Amino acid sequence: MAGSKMYRQGDVLIVGIESLPPDAFPVVTGDDRVVVAYGEATGHAHVLASDDAELFEHRREQFVRVGSGGAELVHDEHETVTLPEGDYRIVLQREYAPEEIRPVAD
Repeated sequence: MAGSKMYRQGDVLIVGIESLPPDAFPVVTGDDRVVVAYGEATGHAHVLASDDAELFEHRREQFVRVGSGGAELVHDEHETVTLPEGDYRIVLQREYAPEEIRPVAD
């Protein structure tokens, strides 16, 4: 169980939750990668390297379910983060600018 553990990789915060929202739906990506976020400045992606991780959406929020084998969150410019089995909410850091609130450019 992920509980209330938190993990950070650059502008991506991953928060352990007790369970996925009941009406969250799986995101079909069309390839074998689970991309949690794309870097806007570099084009590099935050990717879960696991056959046992699945991305979900619920009300414009993203969630990840990691199976018993765990998963590694990898990115070309950050340290790898190892996630144990559990459910997680993905939070993308935002920055304030006078004209708008926008995602942080990674």
